[in-house]
Amino acid sequence: MSVPPRPNITNIRVDYRRGIEKVIDYLHSLGHRRLGFIGHHAVLGPINERMKAVMDATARIPSLEVRAAADADTLEGGRQATRNLLNTGYEPTALICVNDITAVGALRELRERGIRVPQDMSVTGFDNVKLSEFCYPALTTVHIPRDRIGHMICSSLITKPGKTTAPDVEWVIDPEFVLRDSTGPAPK
Repeated sequence: MSVPPRPNITNIRVDYRRGIEKVIDYLHSLGHRRLGFIGHHAVLGPINERMKAVMDATARIPSLEVRAAADADTLEGGRQATRNLLNTGYEPTALICVNDITAVGALRELRERGIRVPQDMSVTGFDNVKLSEFCYPALTTVHIPRDRIGHMICSSLITKPGKTTAPDVEWVIDPEFVLRDSTGPAPK
């Protein structure tokens, strides 16, 4: 959802939808057809946008099926949401997690069930927090360039000589897909 910039306001937003589409397209290319979405209970716009993006992206590919589960936005919440999803009897071949923290919790639940990642099930995160590259297996994720966003904010606040107001600008950041070890071909 894009909000048009108001006068003298700079709007910087991440295209979460595009990030989710990159994840789903990649998993689809690996043969995954049954997906799980691990979310958390929140009313934050970006989180709801990620959930809606998953549902929209899977709707455009008729061969995909997705089911969702949610719990707290914590390591334990990711673990519990994964447990709840798998306890329904649904057998996804890949989990798309709303963020890297819930993904690490999901990895723990899968490990305790003897489900190998990525051989039996692929797992993806979102945000590319430092933990994602140090967990095992290292997490495939979507990178949100926080440093770049910070620089954009600073540059929009600094008034150039001869200018008295900030321009009406909207910057949209296309997040980068980061491929690591937690994803692989769908099991046969």
